[in-house]
Amino acid sequence: MSPDGSKKLVRKHIDLTWNRGHMALAEQLHSRDFLYKSSFIGHPMASAEFANMVTQIRAAMPDLEVVIEECVAEGDKVVTWSTLIGTIENPALGYPPSDKVLSISAMAFWTLTPSGQIRSICTMFDMESFRSQLGLPTRTYAEKALP
Repeated sequence: MSPDGSKKLVRKHIDLTWNRGHMALAEQLHSRDFLYKSSFIGHPMASAEFANMVTQIRAAMPDLEVVIEECVAEGDKVVTWSTLIGTIENPALGYPPSDKVLSISAMAFWTLTPSGQIRSICTMFDMESFRSQLGLPTRTYAEKALP
């Protein structure tokens, strides 16, 4: 797959999942051995579990929009830098509702199969900024690194 084709596939996946909630269509883009890893969730997820998580987050944040800031592809890898924008209207994944519009930065590393399916996504969210925007306690890097 060309770099432009890889980027188009990743953009389509983000639009189908996070922006539109069309999980059945998005799952068709996953390989059989699809795996999702994230700094937001503490364990790897297969395709169905990933779809369930996105559905839960979209139910908590009905106005969620993911804006792709940058998308770079080389070989079987794609990297995206995105901003998630939305309001938590219902509790989800241990976080309380908030009337604040949140803006969360995320970097994702995607691996594609030779046949053009998504094999894996590894996403890192700026959780400290997210917690700060919610008014929850945060810790500096030094406090986290030191016992």
